Amino acid sequence: MADRVTPRSEDYSRWYTDVVQMADLADYAPVRGCMVIKPYGYALWENIKNGLDRRFKATGHVNAYFPLFIPMSFLEKEAEHVKGFSPELAVVTIGGGRQLDEPLVVRPTSETVIGHMYARWIQSYRDLPVLINQWANVVRWEMRTRLFLRTMEFLWQEGHTAHATAEEAMEETMRMLDVYADFAIRDGAIPVIKGRKSESEKFAGAVASYTIEAMMGDCKALQSGTSHFLGQNFARAFDIQFLDEHNERQYVWTTSWGLSTRMVGAVVMVHGDDQGLVLPPVLAPYQVVLVPIWRDEAQRALVLEATARLERLLEGVVRLKVDAREELSPGWKFNDWEMRGVPLRIEIGPRDVEGGQVTLARRDQPGRAGKSTVPIEGVADAVTEALQNIQAALYQRALDFRLAHTRYPETFEALRQAVAEGFAYAWWCGSAACEARVKEETTATIRCIPLEQPGGSGPCIVCGEKAAEQAVFGRAY
Repeated sequence: MADRVTPRSEDYSRWYTDVVQMADLADYAPVRGCMVIKPYGYALWENIKNGLDRRFKATGHVNAYFPLFIPMSFLEKEAEHVKGFSPELAVVTIGGGRQLDEPLVVRPTSETVIGHMYARWIQSYRDLPVLINQWANVVRWEMRTRLFLRTMEFLWQEGHTAHATAEEAMEETMRMLDVYADFAIRDGAIPVIKGRKSESEKFAGAVASYTIEAMMGDCKALQSGTSHFLGQNFARAFDIQFLDEHNERQYVWTTSWGLSTRMVGAVVMVHGDDQGLVLPPVLAPYQVVLVPIWRDEAQRALVLEATARLERLLEGVVRLKVDAREELSPGWKFNDWEMRGVPLRIEIGPRDVEGGQVTLARRDQPGRAGKSTVPIEGVADAVTEALQNIQAALYQRALDFRLAHTRYPETFEALRQAVAEGFAYAWWCGSAACEARVKEETTATIRCIPLEQPGGSGPCIVCGEKAAEQAVFGRAY
């Protein structure tokens, strides 16, 4: 591993890998395309998980768990679904030393096995809605992988719901899209665009797919969470029927929605800098690191006594890490915690103790600009306020960056230039041929058709025909 982080301007891809490894988020596993999530990275994922799980339960969802292995015949019941996933499947054909009667697919997603179970559980309209989420791992045989962003095995949550009417299912689809957007903005400090996927980009087997799209630090897009209206496709494939209020048999309407560990990658790429991670306080494993500083034994006792007092003042207020390692210099510690992205550092030395104060250093504002002194007695309020300001500042900085790299081209040549620099909003007629031409000639794709539209109509950026919607074009991970 390099002694320093590769500058983003020099090699963004290398910068990303350096940060992930040097900040102790993850490492490469012995199996190609897999990763080991290290404790610090897993703590970050746990905070993501907790923020989402709290929102899921507040909207009436409950957690369950479904099997890792799925009979191949299940996937084959929904033709579009199996076609979409077949290149990525990992299939088990031998178990216990014997050839299996039917191959088993290692879970790429769970619509099929959950549909099978819902057909057994749902009998009456009184059983609806079913609002279940599971936290699990999935396997997709990716050819080109990158830590957190695209790995053969990754962690995620997948929600699966069943409803009596199409209207209820669509309401659920949009509700969960809003949950994802709220999480990204409030917890991740990541501005996102909510929109609908094009037909070519939607989830295999869905009637419609909705997404939150975020701009990374290299101006590429990252699909950060998706919510799918599945209509009755899986209900018919797995015969999920119920008796309605009129004692007539009806197929249910279903949804599915998911967000994965690629959100960790999003946090790294949206907020990180050439010194390493910059973590939003809501998600940071440690929100504050306290570094005591001394030169001799007398100073040591004085400073550690004040450090213990600070610990008591901050207990239950923030997630605090005290770094009292004696074999390392304060400067080394500062660099270490900057690499790990801890939002706020508290420094306390002999002069601080004598003055009844501490120094606060913000990770998002390196150098003197981010430093301030506060009284020890008021440290809890000062730290709380500083963390709130950091969270807000990170969001605003990311939003300003996206807006500065968003264009509104009116010609195809202008679109070509715009997607090389960021996002492009442009009218699109809905034609698959026009969409394909953009992808072939610019390597950009339609990230989404934003839910917020300007109204009216305009000429398609590709063919010039009248278009009723604008799309967001961009290059993506």
